Amino acid sequence: MPSFDVVSEFDTHEASNAVDQANREVTTRFDFKGTESKYEFENNIITMTSQTDFQLQQMLSILHQKLAKRGIDIACLKAEQTELAGNVARKKIIMRQGLEAALSRELVKKIKSSKIKVQSSIQGEKLRISGKKRDDLQAVIALLKEEDTDLPLQYDNFRD
Repeated sequence: MPSFDVVSEFDTHEASNAVDQANREVTTRFDFKGTESKYEFENNIITMTSQTDFQLQQMLSILHQKLAKRGIDIACLKAEQTELAGNVARKKIIMRQGLEAALSRELVKKIKSSKIKVQSSIQGEKLRISGKKRDDLQAVIALLKEEDTDLPLQYDNFRD
């Protein structure tokens, strides 16, 4: 029986490389000289440190550019509030991956309401879709691409 998985993930190595490139650009840019601005990437959390909130916004723009060049969808980023302490401003950006249970249930409900003859099951942080016909599975992919989710979805492990 043909099946595929719906996942939301990114390449951690590519994200690390993008953060390294952004760090290099911040250290060489003239408007960041002497500000000790930097990025740190650990456990899928990027911490940006600088002197002002304005510089953090510029750093966020640089980070978005570097991640996009590396093929990482910036929709998986979730920025938290800026923390101001003295002359240091910090901002944490969480790189989300994996489907949350609520989003998975919502997607399953959407698939069932479409009346396409497929079975969907939640398996941890991914969604397995299986059906008798390959065309039905492709219709589900088209349906999910139209769905407006806050996480980027990938379709992998397609098996006949």
